[in-house]
Amino acid sequence: MKLLHTSDWHLGHSLYNFDRTAEQQAFLKQLTEAVRTHRPDALLISGDVYHYSSPSASTQRMYTDAILAIHDACPTMQIIVTAGNHDSSSRLEIDSNLWKHFRVHVIGSIDRKDNQVLWEKHVIPLADESGKLTGYVIAVPHCYPQNFPALHPDIPRDERQADFFHTLLEETAKRNTTGVPVILMAHLAVAGSDITGHDDGIGGMDYLPIETLGEGYDYLALGHIHCPQTLRNTKQYARYSGSPLPVNFDETYPHSMTCVELSRHGDTPKLEIIPIDNPFPLVTLPKEPAPFETALKELQTFPADNPAYIRLNVLLKDYLSPDCNEQASQAVRDKACRFCYIRTQRETSASSATATSLNIQELKEQSPLEIADRYFEEATGEPLDEELRHLLKTVIDTVREEQQ
Repeated sequence: MKLLHTSDWHLGHSLYNFDRTAEQQAFLKQLTEAVRTHRPDALLISGDVYHYSSPSASTQRMYTDAILAIHDACPTMQIIVTAGNHDSSSRLEIDSNLWKHFRVHVIGSIDRKDNQVLWEKHVIPLADESGKLTGYVIAVPHCYPQNFPALHPDIPRDERQADFFHTLLEETAKRNTTGVPVILMAHLAVAGSDITGHDDGIGGMDYLPIETLGEGYDYLALGHIHCPQTLRNTKQYARYSGSPLPVNFDETYPHSMTCVELSRHGDTPKLEIIPIDNPFPLVTLPKEPAPFETALKELQTFPADNPAYIRLNVLLKDYLSPDCNEQASQAVRDKACRFCYIRTQRETSASSATATSLNIQELKEQSPLEIADRYFEEATGEPLDEELRHLLKTVIDTVREEQQ
């Protein structure tokens, strides 16, 4: 059995108000050619087809045209699409019955009938060009942990997710009487994964121990995290295909799609990483923070015929001039590149370089004036002068009097 694993297309995403349709179409053409070349049994799209839950008509048309072109490239292949957290499950599923005529399965939500989960919606048999059963794909859309259905009346809410995955794998095992490979699709963040460059890097994800997903699958086709990676420190074989295009400047790693081959249930999958060529790369100038004049000079000398999105990387000693963005925009006026924004990093003073952080107890033991004094010196390299100190003390005393 051969699969092509992708995720996190984020169609409709714009970068600092620049339209990215051309780049997204370039990826979709590369994907179509990969399908034509490899002729997989299935294409897996593990969530976040769209960047917005209400994509524009042109973005939806781009998706529809791409799926039809991909189907034409390999008509015997099945295409399995699951919803991610960026997608509207109902919008993604609205034409699901029509898509079945093109061997496309769209799973946007977990459906129930008569209070029973429709397992057949999630357990999809695969067949080769001769019609022989080659494997099963278990397709699970994004679902917040607290929203998984209660399969048993007395199960605690925080155990429903694990119970759902375990039961789903058991249902698949009942069907898998010939020992064909089993693939699990999910759109979530597995604990221990590399989230380099991810927008949700601080407090924006619910990390899940991989054990929660159970056992019995041969390959876990993950979506949600944009950095391509194989989770090798787990008992099961899991991989994030990653996003085909970077969605911000900190996603500096190569982007790709993954071709997976399996012969039988219990085999170790064979992976082929297929690189994706981005015609409009995201470039930071210079790589290390430098004064604005130095960064601007690099922008001015950037090759005029090189398409790219540019972020200036500026080291600040004082403040940027009010017209710095205008200067940068002027520098690319006749170039193929696009200036996006200036990232600033303040120059570290000698005192702040040796500064130590406070723990909670130390913070409680210091007065507001002491904390302000410390912050000012670390930020400016100079102690708080007596005039500012007196003014701040007056304000603090006034606030305390009003609170009494």
